[in-house]
Amino acid sequence: MKAWEIRDWNFESLVLGECPEPVLGPRDVLLRIKAASLNYRDPLVVERGYGRYTGELPLIPIGDAVGEVIETGAAVTRVAVGDRVCPCFNQSWLDGPYATEHWWNQLGGRLDGVMRERMAVDERFVVKVPDHLTDLEAATLPCAGVTAWSALVEAGGIQAGDTVLVQGSGGVSLYALLIAKAFGCRVIATTSNAAKAKRLEALGADAVIDYTADPDWGRTAWDMTGGTGADVVVEVGGADTLKQSLRAVAGGGTVSLIGNLSGNVVELNLPSVFLKAARMVGIVVGHRASFEAMARCFAVNRLRPVVDERVFTFGELHEALRRQREGSFFGKIVIRFD
Repeated sequence: MKAWEIRDWNFESLVLGECPEPVLGPRDVLLRIKAASLNYRDPLVVERGYGRYTGELPLIPIGDAVGEVIETGAAVTRVAVGDRVCPCFNQSWLDGPYATEHWWNQLGGRLDGVMRERMAVDERFVVKVPDHLTDLEAATLPCAGVTAWSALVEAGGIQAGDTVLVQGSGGVSLYALLIAKAFGCRVIATTSNAAKAKRLEALGADAVIDYTADPDWGRTAWDMTGGTGADVVVEVGGADTLKQSLRAVAGGGTVSLIGNLSGNVVELNLPSVFLKAARMVGIVVGHRASFEAMARCFAVNRLRPVVDERVFTFGELHEALRRQREGSFFGKIVIRFD
């Protein structure tokens, strides 16, 4: 069957070739992959951006996909042939607190990922997708969707009437916007231009701040709440945004640390944390139980993930990764397989 493989740690060695058909164990399901979705990490994986945590060569890339169950092992009971399911991004974390061992079991590095026509997955680590979603929409659920859910619900404990601050228009931030509105929260979003601001407002953002025109946007967000702050800040920017996030967060609020788009190292004014009794919590996607809860929320509320206007084909992985790395997109970058 056809599969993409990283054969050396560079883009020139990411090639489309063939790999053996999967062999099913008694608890495995065989998936025909229908669509895949990219995340910020995927271009980094190609260049071994996570060091030894990236995995070993050859490696099939990409962690997010949706597939149709076309065969099941003899002991499978959770799903049936014909079901549409997503493999969990983490293939060892069912529920409970995060442990270091969970880092080693992520699809698309360190484990082989989804860029192949068919793959076998342990039935414990697949989740049925809401019926109303298209394949392209469903493919975006496993990483960005679960990450946003973990940031807001698991770590942030959001409730109706809370204020949530989201940064930009990437996949996690847009998922967080949709989830927060479904919970009855007020959402303040940041962006870099007027066109994106209009799209964020159309998705439900109650207020949008242009961070290029307002470098002190954390203070502006604080003022927008009447001086109480955001109950949860979904922090994806890293070095250039964390100080503003701490300005914006409420007393006793949570900054859910997810990304480092602008850098890894930041100098902090520690009183901005402890005088607010604020929490900074690292988010590493989430477990299967979170995925299932998030899928129920999307089903009940008929929510639809935001997909970028440019849809790629299976053979256009290089082009899709370039678009992901350049950042010139709105929503999730998706790849259709047929």
